[in-house]
Order: sequence, then C-alpha cells, then structure tokens
Amino acid sequence: MRISAFVILVFTATLAAAADRPRVFVTDSKSWEISGAVGGTSDAIGGATSGGARPQTAEIIKTFGERCPSVIVNNKQEKADYVLLLDHEGGKPSILRDNKLAVFNKDGDSIISRSTRSLGNAVKDACGAIAEDWPKQMKAAASASKPDVTAGATQ
Repeated sequence: MRISAFVILVFTATLAAAADRPRVFVTDSKSWEISGAVGGTSDAIGGATSGGARPQTAEIIKTFGERCPSVIVNNKQEKADYVLLLDHEGGKPSILRDNKLAVFNKDGDSIISRSTRSLGNAVKDACGAIAEDWPKQMKAAASASKPDVTAGATQ
C-alpha cells in the first residue's frame, strides 16, 4: 500500500511539473548542401557534384533536450506553446555557415529571430527567449481565465 501511494505521489508531481513547462514544436529543417569540383589537364577534363537535403530536425530536437531541460519538445504543433524554426545553412565552408532561428509564441508573435554560428548557440538563444517569454504567457492565460467581476456590476 505504501508503494502505491508513493507511485501516485511521484506520478502526480511529474504531471504538475510538466504542466508548468512550455511545449515547443520544432519545424522540419529544410537545410541543403551541395558541393562540386572540376579538374583537368591538356588531355582531359572531369568534374563531379554531390549534395542534397541535409535535414537537421532530429539533431535540433536532441540538442534542445540536452541544453534546454526547462521545456518539453512536442511533435504536435497544435499542442505547442512555441514553434521553433531553425535552419542550418549548407553549401558553405564551416566557418561561414549560419544557423538561422526564429521562435513564435502561441499567438504567432515572433519572440526572437537571429543567426548564430553553431547549433548549440541557436538552441541556447531560443531557450533563453522562451524562458523570458513563458512567465508573460502564463500570466496572460491566468488573467484570461479569471471571471470578469465587473461585468455583472451596475453603474
């Protein structure tokens, strides 16, 4: 009986903690990379190209889980409090690549938009913006759920 009570207590505490954390939906990354080379001599010339889609969505989700434990990554956009758009720029040398990020709240308002050199910094910036905005969203939701006591009053 004690074990059952303990399990119920832990389960309830876990649900309560999850309800206080924002849910983030990570959009599909549309990153591409292409490279090529040509060479030759006076007798022959040759070349090759390679490349294609290099989606980073799974890597973004993994990095978000590791570096931003204060959020829940969700795969249902309609259930999310925030939407993260993060694209990795391919086709350039590593030092010139950017990670472009934008985060939108539930109302569709952009709360951050910028470029970073590394995926880790992009996730850190997105996490910081969500942490700063989340209390405002919670406060707005709480005030919206309170009944309007002045509506019934006569003037």
